[in-house]
Amino acid sequence: MNEAPCLFDQSLLRTRLRRAVNKGAADFLLHRVADDLEIRLQALARSFDTVADIGTPGPHAAEKLRASQRFTHIFRQAPIIETVGQGDWVSLVGATDLVSFAPQSLDAALSLLALHTVDDLPGFLAQIKRALKADGLFMACLLGGQTLHELRDSFAKAEIECEGGLSPRVSPFAELRDLGQLLQRAGFALPVIDTETITVRYATPLALLNDLRNMGATNALIERRKSPLRRKTLFRALELYAENYSDSDGRIRATFECLWVSGWTPHSSQQKPLQPGSAKARLADALKTSEGTL
Repeated sequence: MNEAPCLFDQSLLRTRLRRAVNKGAADFLLHRVADDLEIRLQALARSFDTVADIGTPGPHAAEKLRASQRFTHIFRQAPIIETVGQGDWVSLVGATDLVSFAPQSLDAALSLLALHTVDDLPGFLAQIKRALKADGLFMACLLGGQTLHELRDSFAKAEIECEGGLSPRVSPFAELRDLGQLLQRAGFALPVIDTETITVRYATPLALLNDLRNMGATNALIERRKSPLRRKTLFRALELYAENYSDSDGRIRATFECLWVSGWTPHSSQQKPLQPGSAKARLADALKTSEGTL
């Protein structure tokens, strides 16, 4: 069996997150996504006994779970001890891509803004599926492929112009079209995928880079260039960003594409598609037309 390639320096990710938290993390995006989670929880028509928040880089999701009053027992698996938070939940620290729960021990599991840095997303989904009971809920929000496309484009053009080549500077992100297939391949039923684009405006591109640093979200690719970024390349990238992605007031735009995914572990009570040929009424009759008519 082939092992998944290692894309991210997980130790570096934790180090940068710890540094960001200690300096006072820029968590506005996490707050926004947690508010969206709150709305989605309100739409659920049932309660759950045991839920796990896995990998979320702050206690924001656990706080929303407790406030919803739909979950009796809450576990929080934090990436580093500094992000455990204080609240009415059971805390543990562990790598996001290792699900620290026994088979069929959870009624629900969720994760916010963490899974886009997991090396083996199919393997993670298989672990989650194993940890959930029948009719258990999985819900997650991760960053998608349009995230920071302005920054990626600006650095690519600057490096080609100043250095004659490219190096990976922005992490690869999941694509919307792939996530439904991954959920089904992992064995989840009733998969739902949707996307929300959040546009954040900054006074300068440098302010965006500072925010990314304060999120612990700077480049942690294993194949990243290890030598320092040339000042000429950096300044040219900032110029290109301001030239190509500024609004009329001079402020620049930064895109964050948030992909929401959810699925359920199979259960006999869930709706299932009808077998081909089992319909008891003709579509043409319902539409009051004849077959073959456009």
